Amino acid sequence: MVEIIPYLTLFGGLAYLLLGGDLLVRGAIGFARRAGISPMLAGLTIVAVGTSAPELMVSMYSALSGFPAIALGNVIGSNVANVLLVLGVPVLIAPINCAEPGIRAQGLFMLAVTVLFIGFCSFGELTRVHGLFLLGLLVAGTWLALRGQFSMPGIDSEEAQEQLTLELGIPQESWEIALLSTLGIVMLPLGADLTVDGSVEIAGSLGVPEAVIGASMVAIGTSLPELSTTVIAAFHRSAGVALGNVIGSNVLNILGIMGATATVTAIPVAAGFLALDVWVMLAAALLLTGCMLRGVTLGRAAGGLMLLAYGAYMIAIFQRTGY
Repeated sequence: MVEIIPYLTLFGGLAYLLLGGDLLVRGAIGFARRAGISPMLAGLTIVAVGTSAPELMVSMYSALSGFPAIALGNVIGSNVANVLLVLGVPVLIAPINCAEPGIRAQGLFMLAVTVLFIGFCSFGELTRVHGLFLLGLLVAGTWLALRGQFSMPGIDSEEAQEQLTLELGIPQESWEIALLSTLGIVMLPLGADLTVDGSVEIAGSLGVPEAVIGASMVAIGTSLPELSTTVIAAFHRSAGVALGNVIGSNVLNILGIMGATATVTAIPVAAGFLALDVWVMLAAALLLTGCMLRGVTLGRAAGGLMLLAYGAYMIAIFQRTGY
């Protein structure tokens, strides 16, 4: 008989993470308005960090709790899901033109960051030095973006302005800002705790490594905000938002989330990751970058193939050992 409690714990944790991250972002945007922070600065810092808070909390908590494979699996699995799943679903709704202005440079930057990350993983452990280097790249990219010398993938001034002028659900009063922010701050660690506990229990009951659950169930759960954004963008025929959202998320997952986690504690890289997962992540990055360089339009056929590829990856990791 299947034990349902671990699954309820996992899904409850993911719900707390997603809701907590949403409340924190709304509170942060409200604070940015009252403090007079520019939309560009808020988009590159407050909003970007807030939307990645679920992945960050899961990675940090799992690594510090003695389950670093969940942290690494979550980031790698999320980056694979962002390309094959998060883009595969919306192109079934409407085609996405990959020839958006300025998107090619961002795609190349994502590919370079992915290759760098795989190079660090090849050492068998992500150390504090690696973490600091990744965070340094993120800080440098953000600083150059604020100076107008570099376009940070996924967030530009126009998108940030659009986010910060959204009226629905953005608190205006100080007490509302404090309440939403506090709720978000409380719910995020609680959600991370439940997610990691549920993941470990499910892995034990299924007889699979924690890394597999991190790269599958947890990665899909923490990628839901990106999926909802790209689906909405597809209905509005906004290809640039969909592509920028995926590229920005993949870059931030590596530079910000793995950078911060490795800075706090060393992350061992199991042989299973080096045998399969990092190469699937690289293939997904190459696929997306190649489409952007060639100006390909992704349609329903491409979306179907991407979803089939993601399904094959899910089957493969559940059958593999060595994590």
